[in-house]
Amino acid sequence: MKRLTTALAMSLALLLMLTACGGDDTTTTSTAAATPTTAASATPTTAGSSDTTMADVPEFAGTIKIGAAVSDTGTYAREGQDTRHGYDTWLDWVNNEYGGIKVGNDRYNVEIIYYDDEGDSDTAATLVEKLITEDEVDFLLGPYSSGLTMSTSAIAEKYNVIMVEGNGSSETIFERGFKNIFAVLTPAGNYTQSALKALADLGAKSVVIAYEDAAFPTSVAVGAEKWAKEYGMDVLAVETYPVDVSDVSAIITNFKALDPDVFVGGGHYKDALLFVRAAKEQGWAPGGMVITVGPSNPEFVTEVGADAEYIIGPTQWERTMSWSDEWFGTPEEYAVRYEALWSEPPSYQAAESTATALALQLAIEAAGTIDTDSVRQALYDLDVTTFYGPINFDETGKNVAKPMGSIQIQDGVINVVAPAEAAVAEVRYPMPPWSDR
Repeated sequence: MKRLTTALAMSLALLLMLTACGGDDTTTTSTAAATPTTAASATPTTAGSSDTTMADVPEFAGTIKIGAAVSDTGTYAREGQDTRHGYDTWLDWVNNEYGGIKVGNDRYNVEIIYYDDEGDSDTAATLVEKLITEDEVDFLLGPYSSGLTMSTSAIAEKYNVIMVEGNGSSETIFERGFKNIFAVLTPAGNYTQSALKALADLGAKSVVIAYEDAAFPTSVAVGAEKWAKEYGMDVLAVETYPVDVSDVSAIITNFKALDPDVFVGGGHYKDALLFVRAAKEQGWAPGGMVITVGPSNPEFVTEVGADAEYIIGPTQWERTMSWSDEWFGTPEEYAVRYEALWSEPPSYQAAESTATALALQLAIEAAGTIDTDSVRQALYDLDVTTFYGPINFDETGKNVAKPMGSIQIQDGVINVVAPAEAAVAEVRYPMPPWSDR
């Protein structure tokens, strides 16, 4: 049952306690899956973020509790960190700058309760149930990955608790008839569309596809095969590999023998590193390499170095895009804010996590209550453009308003190259040999 904590004294006491502990340094990372960490504001790592003082304490009418199971450890630890930083960027802004969520004529402080899901679907589901039944959160934010979103959203549906998420894009999430799942990101089936169109326009005729045997990569691969055929490309081979694969050299060997124009790799961050390193080791440089998740992450360029050049990746968001809103401004202004908090540039996973929390906030404010049915209807009615892009949910909870972009790493810079209306640079095709980078 939804609960709105109305104890002003408790909220003020919490803020005073946090101040006594060192301003906003309230969040500690726990590696124990069953031990929650809470955040009433983000943990700043540099000077310049807001400090809560007695004079700054707003007149909150209560606290809205939000729960999230996010990977601090395990396979998705890197992406989980981005997800959490994205949520906490919004949290820092909404509590310390915006003045809390507006519910009718009142303002409410926000608390996020976190658990480490360890990258495991069963653990994530158990923790989300704990958030609902023991911590009594009012709403949920999603985990990272489609697989974990599948399991946790089933629990949210069971207890009739709204989950807004930004990191589970598999179409299967939205094909179960659930009424409490909403996603701000573009669905996985469209991840490769703009890249494959651009490459086909430049003369690419054939493609091979490898994907991890999990929900999100499977949707990416199905979409890639569809779009390749749509744009007149021959699909020479499609191979799958298990989750947590450590060696993809056999796949690369098989694909090299087929001599395709384009390679598509559908997996997660670690898989992107494996594909690039295996292709280089075997001296195989197809005309184009399109790989999900990794290339758009600034850390990818740092880890791979010059070998990252020419690699293309889908992106939900980049700081050079032209969206803007009244809350976080332009993507560049959002990126500057994020860097001040976390001392690193935001990945698109971080940006979409901030947008996820913002979408929930806007729905609560539009509803004027935290009643589940009212907020759900407000989410269905939401039609807004944010720093992250347009948000408009269909009847399944998918965001049908936002197009998917593609980036290419060019001279160490992540440039948007497709679609044409969002591009800041032209696609460089074909890739030269590895020795020429």
